[in-house]
Amino acid sequence: MPAARRPGLTIVDDVLVERVLRAVELVPRGKVVTYGDIAELVGIGPRLVGRIMSTWGSGVPWWRVVNASGDLPDVHLTRAHEEWVLEAIEIKPSGKGCRLRRHHADLELLGQAWELAVADLPPLPQK
Repeated sequence: MPAARRPGLTIVDDVLVERVLRAVELVPRGKVVTYGDIAELVGIGPRLVGRIMSTWGSGVPWWRVVNASGDLPDVHLTRAHEEWVLEAIEIKPSGKGCRLRRHHADLELLGQAWELAVADLPPLPQK
């Protein structure tokens, strides 16, 4: 079950970063999710997920997290294309992203795996 979103939560601490990165690590090879999917799971906003990914996400499979259209910023596309090809994720004809609907991860299974993966972490503070 995804965590309840906490509007206005913008403080980035180690636990929050770890929760987001663990969620991204659980996205299966050949599948993608959106920033919003991760945000709903963790209980924060999608922009904060993007901020965390841009700062701390280089060590996780960041190419598996795209925007709601299946796109990534141009600066990441060359590397993302390489990873998507290796994982058989279909690239859009425009080249700007991937076919999100064809490769969207099962969010229920991801949520179940994430609950187990973060069981050792303290909960996010309540507002």
